[in-house]
Amino acid sequence: MKGLLLRLSALDPDAASAVRVIAHFEALLRGGALDPGMLARSTAGLAECPAGVELPDGRIVRHGPDGAALAGAPERVSGEAVPGDAGRVWLERPGGPGPFDDLVLEWMAIAARLLGGPPRSAEPPHVADPALVELVLSEREAVEDRARALRLLGLSPDRALRVVAVTVTLEAGERSGPADAGVEAVALLGRGALAGAVRVARVGRLGVVLVQPRDGGLSPAGELRTVLGERAALRESARAVRVGVGGAAEPMAAGVSWAQARSALRFAGAGGTDEALVDHDELGPVALLSRIPVEDLRAEPDVRALADLAGREGGALGLAALAAFCRTGSLRQAAAGLHLHHSSVAARLAHVEDALSWRLHEPQGRFRAQLALYALRLSADVED
Repeated sequence: MKGLLLRLSALDPDAASAVRVIAHFEALLRGGALDPGMLARSTAGLAECPAGVELPDGRIVRHGPDGAALAGAPERVSGEAVPGDAGRVWLERPGGPGPFDDLVLEWMAIAARLLGGPPRSAEPPHVADPALVELVLSEREAVEDRARALRLLGLSPDRALRVVAVTVTLEAGERSGPADAGVEAVALLGRGALAGAVRVARVGRLGVVLVQPRDGGLSPAGELRTVLGERAALRESARAVRVGVGGAAEPMAAGVSWAQARSALRFAGAGGTDEALVDHDELGPVALLSRIPVEDLRAEPDVRALADLAGREGGALGLAALAAFCRTGSLRQAAAGLHLHHSSVAARLAHVEDALSWRLHEPQGRFRAQLALYALRLSADVED
């Protein structure tokens, strides 16, 4: 691990820092029974600032970066996360949050949920050399070169491979750093959710994951949706991560799965966990929409109407309700997926109907709305 981190520091300092955080907590969780004091003390040393844990019974445990216990409640909290139905974890960094505090808090919350439970056995994800990953994905390079890159990555040339593309919506004013898609891909897979060989890298502005499942090539979409749901529950302020999953392909044809992953990513939205990940295998003939030129999509009246609605006050919330309703066909299921009361979702849908003159209770109206939502997402450029 030490040698890997030294190499990553030269290739991608942000990814190296993310792996260092994940490796720290994985080692902590594998070390045996974990208690609140150990968690707070260890996190404070990692983050180089005071850290605290509030247990479900209201007890507070705090430690400083020097390992010393701190008394009482914190005077200032720079960031926090809720590990479950009760309790919380936090950092007390002077001067505002650090660049990787969100990732530290996420893993601290995971550890807090497992206090007193059995140790984990998962390993941190393998962050790969981006040049080797790009070589595997290329369809222009010689087969011999791609096969060599696969071997160097520790992947088998004889087992089906899938490619996953990850992107993240930057917060206002951010340009790089912890919001980088490669780092988010590392964080997404850091819990050992996928069985099999997993390699993570950054290619352009996208995080790329090469997966060789042990189960013969079945899609990892289900496991990834579970992880996205856990992340959303633990981090209320989490950035909008979107994921596209490509189909199974022979390793020498990994570029096909890569193209499918990027196509699926264009269909993904930021309206909730169910919208954030799209599996190309599940799209069926809908995937053909991605072949329509972006200019034609943007010129479509329904797409323009949705884009206009999205720009109004509360418009994004209305589109999230519309997407959930089109996906489930049920007001109550849509409300459950958005964690809202069904009356709130009904009010948002009524606003959408008034603005667009659609009748969503009719099958034709929902079909038209779903196509327009897909077209709106496809009309946005995805940097790669």
